[in-house]
Amino acid sequence: MPKVDNRVFYLNAYEQYGITPKGVCWNSQKNQHTRFAQALAVLKDIHNCTVVDVGCGFGDLYLYMQEREKQPKKYTGIDNIEEFVKIAKERTNQEILCCDVLYDKLPKADYYICNGALNTLTKFESFLFIKRALQHSKKGFVFNFLEGTKESDVYNYISYNELEEMVKEFGGKIFYKAKGYIKNDMTVGICARSLE
Repeated sequence: MPKVDNRVFYLNAYEQYGITPKGVCWNSQKNQHTRFAQALAVLKDIHNCTVVDVGCGFGDLYLYMQEREKQPKKYTGIDNIEEFVKIAKERTNQEILCCDVLYDKLPKADYYICNGALNTLTKFESFLFIKRALQHSKKGFVFNFLEGTKESDVYNYISYNELEEMVKEFGGKIFYKAKGYIKNDMTVGICARSLE
């Protein structure tokens, strides 16, 4: 059972804060951009890549990339909240799909990226999310998560050791990790061993 009803959780934030970082449950634009920068630091060849942004919200990652002239060859956003999909399409003029990464058919891309969408899932859902994103990426999956063993009624914390074990179980390899840029936050890049 999910920790929270994601649709209610995010729509409440949107109703309260509108189309802002707080409207998709970020503490601030600064924190949002710090996490975006960590994820993009891995993608040195982004201009030649296709990217799927899972949990794209209002399309903020694409706008961030556009402002810094770091757009991929092709960008696709995915979100499971219809209202956010509509907003992201209007703001980015990119392909934005309404689907659930845990259960629906997913597009293939060089990289999958996720910023914050794992934070309200259960551990099982998080690991399924990571596995499915990795299965649909040709080069890797880059994402951030709340690192640690803290228990929370709302947020999902994953220890790095748990993540490492899970990645080994389905034949992946962690090729990038960063922490210390925001308390309890960690960014990792995972690829399939067959891609080495």
